[in-house]
Amino acid sequence: MSVETTTERVLRLLALLQRRPSWTAAELAAELAVTDRSVRRDVERLRALGYPVHASAGVGGGYQLGAGTRLPPLLFDDDEAIATAVSLRLAAGGTVAGAGEAALRALAKLDQVMPPRLRAEIHAVHAATDTLLGPGIEIDADVLVTLARACRDAVRVRFHYAGRNADRTSRSDASRGADDDAGHDATGGNRTGVGAGLRERTVEPVRLVATSRRWYLMAWDVDRADWRTFRLDRMREVTATTWRFRPREHPDPVAHVQRAVTEAPYRHLARVRLHATAEQVRALVPPQVGRIEPDTDRTDGGGTDIEAEDDGSNGTAGPDGWCILVVGGDDLDWLVVRIAGLGFDTEILAPPELREAATRLARRLTSMATTADRTWSAQQPNRTELMNQVLDEELPRHTEAFRRTGE
Repeated sequence: MSVETTTERVLRLLALLQRRPSWTAAELAAELAVTDRSVRRDVERLRALGYPVHASAGVGGGYQLGAGTRLPPLLFDDDEAIATAVSLRLAAGGTVAGAGEAALRALAKLDQVMPPRLRAEIHAVHAATDTLLGPGIEIDADVLVTLARACRDAVRVRFHYAGRNADRTSRSDASRGADDDAGHDATGGNRTGVGAGLRERTVEPVRLVATSRRWYLMAWDVDRADWRTFRLDRMREVTATTWRFRPREHPDPVAHVQRAVTEAPYRHLARVRLHATAEQVRALVPPQVGRIEPDTDRTDGGGTDIEAEDDGSNGTAGPDGWCILVVGGDDLDWLVVRIAGLGFDTEILAPPELREAATRLARRLTSMATTADRTWSAQQPNRTELMNQVLDEELPRHTEAFRRTGE
């Protein structure tokens, strides 16, 4: 048997071991069309090259590719190579500090050995793609790795945390209501002050959740005996302890973080019923800005409850096309303008003060349409037409600003 044939078979064996956790000798022999003895020899060749191939006997045993002291070369099929290259391109513009440069180096190495046919496909994707990123906040890659390992190994983590008031600047209510989505530690309590605005926390981490702009950790706060959401960019001196904990039942991490992000940081929380499907609302309101709920309380004209049914919108709209939007803000006037700017028929459910803000907005719009020269002739647009003109011109601008709050 030639050297080239042996080398090719060993590479095929390596690809098989990377494909799934365990193989028996008989399964590998069948895949490679060789004998069990040849498989054992090829395994020894891989070990000599530095690949840690482990073998276990008995039922459920077989060969496994383990972790070694150094990272060995990996084999990708065509789809994996394309997916890796595209992912590295996106990571080059991400929010993990230092990851962008490392991603570019890895992408250059991958591109150097890429077959011409695959390189052409990847270059076509890159040439036709731009990434629209908001002002994301970079985090330390070491913090991300430490927390990810702690989630995996179920060990407690200790860190110093800056409250949401620590880095609050003198922004306007409009920008603050859209951008300050802390939503993390909404309670007070006896904390240990560490430096200016920093407090020591001990948590049992569960899951990391990433949005387009920030990274969050959902964890059980040991001192407060409750679930909390923390922003990674506000953590300092993150340390994984040796204290292992037994994982407890926990809420859905994504839903928990979304609720914290959209509700906790704000002075006011609005609940409105919109005459629109969930898909229509999601197209205008990012998940980190507002939350959509099923419309289970709507009734028909006779007071009979209208049950929500599956209309393709994940159960968040009733049969007549209504859904509930929950959105927070520090200023009621800001909230009502943004909600009105969505362009849907709206019923205000809470708080009552939001109805008062809507009344004030209606009066201002009416005043804008009637303070002009009252001697206009009958040929001039009437009051209703002028009000509609104001809405047509002003509200789309506010709607676009509402959409940009989640970018």
